[in-house]
Amino acid sequence: MTSIFKHGIARATELTRSGKLMEATDLIQSLLRGEDAAPLPDATPNQGVIEGEFTRLDGSAPKRDHKPKRPATKGAARSGLGEALRKIAAGGMPARGPLADAGQMPAGAQFHALTHTSAKGSLEYRLYIPAAKATAPMPLIVMLHGCTQTPEDFATGTGMNALAEEFGVIVAYPAQPTGANAQKCWNWFRPEDQSRGKGEPARFAALANEIRANHQVDPTRIYIAGLSAGAAAALVTAAAYPDVFSAVGAHSGLPAGSARDVASAFSAMRSGGQGRPHKTSVPTIVFHGTADGTVHPGNAAAVIAQAIGAMPALETTVETGRSDGGRGFNKTVYVTQTGRPMAELWEIDAAGHAWAGGAPGASYTDPLGPDASRHMLRFFLAQDTA
Repeated sequence: MTSIFKHGIARATELTRSGKLMEATDLIQSLLRGEDAAPLPDATPNQGVIEGEFTRLDGSAPKRDHKPKRPATKGAARSGLGEALRKIAAGGMPARGPLADAGQMPAGAQFHALTHTSAKGSLEYRLYIPAAKATAPMPLIVMLHGCTQTPEDFATGTGMNALAEEFGVIVAYPAQPTGANAQKCWNWFRPEDQSRGKGEPARFAALANEIRANHQVDPTRIYIAGLSAGAAAALVTAAAYPDVFSAVGAHSGLPAGSARDVASAFSAMRSGGQGRPHKTSVPTIVFHGTADGTVHPGNAAAVIAQAIGAMPALETTVETGRSDGGRGFNKTVYVTQTGRPMAELWEIDAAGHAWAGGAPGASYTDPLGPDASRHMLRFFLAQDTA
């Protein structure tokens, strides 16, 4: 990254924090196009009206009084640029919608509010234990929410607690406080949160080990998954702790190591990122909407390429289908010669930055499907019999 680019990103961040989003947007777009930058504007407060485009998550199209925007391509500025700049400057990825509660639970189920504390730091989290009493150790899934979300909101949106009842699974939902990130984003783009033995990955691994020690958890069936910033953090953590997490699920995320600061995070989000190669193979399932205007859809293929790079020769099959809600999708499956599923890539037609098949009452969900939670859990549990 050139010094001119770094200086330009720094100035764009200053402009964003001071409210001059249009100037910041113009500056970022010129930097990404590689154009000679005009004199950099002063970062003085702007009391003007903030304008932007918004995407409805109920499947209907917003009304427009201007010509349609061109389809976004790799390297081009994407929709919602001003909003993305504002949220990144505040400390993370773009914010989600309204919060929701955790919904009704069956009799006998438990949804604890707990605090984990270890030498690696502390985490507030919710822990769901299904009502059905297992006769054998159960799988554990650590679910990392997206920006501005809460564990309760994420549990409602993904419907993972209901699946936990159906399949006998314990689910943990760590919470990111605003003190760690203003938008409650996991800090996937910071060097101190990207490696084994420190930062957020170390806390997630310590949390999983504590739950395993205190509950009836099978240590060979511990998984981690997330949405957006949570997906990026899950991928980082799984790469750092393949001895703890047996598989990882990423919805609308980015490859591990694709950013080292806010500037490179912005670039990866808008144009696609490339992470560092994995040293150890971790089974990986990925979901991404082809119309995602927040995290470039090209990141999905980059996550898969990163995952299978450390795996043995795999056989590949491609399927097309349509969910009950009408969403078309392409599903690419990677299996070993013995039939073990090592990776899956779900590319969901015309879907935005939202959890596929999620509940309509929660933030950033796409009820039109396909059911990402069910397929993610199916992929995880398939590792047991492979």
